[in-house]
Amino acid sequence: MPTRPEPIAARGCALNTLTTQTFSISEARRLALAAQGFGSAHRTKHGNPGRQASVQTLRKVMDRLHLLQLDSVPVITRTQYLPAFSRHGHYPAHWHDRLAYQEHEWFETWAHEASLLPVRLEPLMRWQKTRARNGEVWPSLRRVAAREATYIDEVLREVRQRGPLRASELSDPRPVAGGAGWGRGSMGALALDWLYRAGELGIRRTGNFEKSFDVIDRIVAPEILRQPTPSEPDAISALLLLAARACGVGTAEDLADYFRLPIKPARQCLQQMLEAGQLQRCAVEGWPKPAYCLPGVRLPAAVQACAVLSPFDPVVWHRDRNERLFDFEYRLEIYTPEAKRRWGYYVLPFLLGDRVVARVDLKNDRAFKVLRVPAVHLEAGQHAGHVAEALATELALLATFLDCERIVVGRRGNLHGALRQAVRSLAAQH
Repeated sequence: MPTRPEPIAARGCALNTLTTQTFSISEARRLALAAQGFGSAHRTKHGNPGRQASVQTLRKVMDRLHLLQLDSVPVITRTQYLPAFSRHGHYPAHWHDRLAYQEHEWFETWAHEASLLPVRLEPLMRWQKTRARNGEVWPSLRRVAAREATYIDEVLREVRQRGPLRASELSDPRPVAGGAGWGRGSMGALALDWLYRAGELGIRRTGNFEKSFDVIDRIVAPEILRQPTPSEPDAISALLLLAARACGVGTAEDLADYFRLPIKPARQCLQQMLEAGQLQRCAVEGWPKPAYCLPGVRLPAAVQACAVLSPFDPVVWHRDRNERLFDFEYRLEIYTPEAKRRWGYYVLPFLLGDRVVARVDLKNDRAFKVLRVPAVHLEAGQHAGHVAEALATELALLATFLDCERIVVGRRGNLHGALRQAVRSLAAQH
């Protein structure tokens, strides 16, 4: 087991790349949050918006995170809009869709579930398409594709001629009685999904998050498509390096999970990256497994974050890592029967400083322009008044972002009284 070095006292001190470093949990949290872009000058610790956001702000968030997980459930807003808000405050949400689906700076692919990635990373995702075509993943869908090869060729030809198209817009969607598996209701939907998995088609979204398919060369720029396809080990290594930058510090499982990489080849690539000096092995106190970080990574003296986090924010999406970093057990209870829910329907962690200090059940009541807080729970050991004041300010910013005019706090949870008072006090000041 590596020995504990002398504490790092200097702000922004670079780590010694020649020795195995051991971090305290507090240091690991600071590394993780700084890597994710929290505590920047764009936001103060109480959530003030700082400098005006711009389209470039969104580009910088994507450059740091490398991907944004998608989800269609709009209880508050769609999850992909929240990471930029959590890090930088208010911005016009339509900028996000413009970059993704009009200007094609980002593209949709299967990474950490369905995700948006910078289009420049497209070559690094081709190995997934190769695995799909070889039947190593999505084998049932591959069998359908082999059986219906002529029909799938016709669908691809039609999309190229008429696209973008939804399954229902195909000239021969071939509805299947009782559904066609995976929740699809037609062979046309299966064909489009297969062509997407195999890399022939990409996804566009319009209106109410409606998905349509178009040929990939109308989504990804020709100069990117012409780039050589990396070998699978080279692609996985490059993605692991991006994951290490985004995580700050993480175990092999943490880094592999970021882009949902297969763990066995990821471990092999990590060993090669250590030998090449691209990563260094380290340890985190209390973690049973070794960790990895970038050589020379800088440890911030403090991180003063203040943000509600999407359930699919990279800070908390890996539940095991989340518990190791923050001692915060988190499960989204949206599919849990109401009587069995412990915290609420759509609960967001509240990050303050470098700790998750509360969990907030939220609902965007669009009909009445009200941000509702059915329940709010304070984590053990936190100061109710301090947390409630910071959370009230953050919820006011979120209400503005969502175009809500009021915040209404319910009566569930051990923080509801203090938060209601803080919300009223803040409203009286304005």
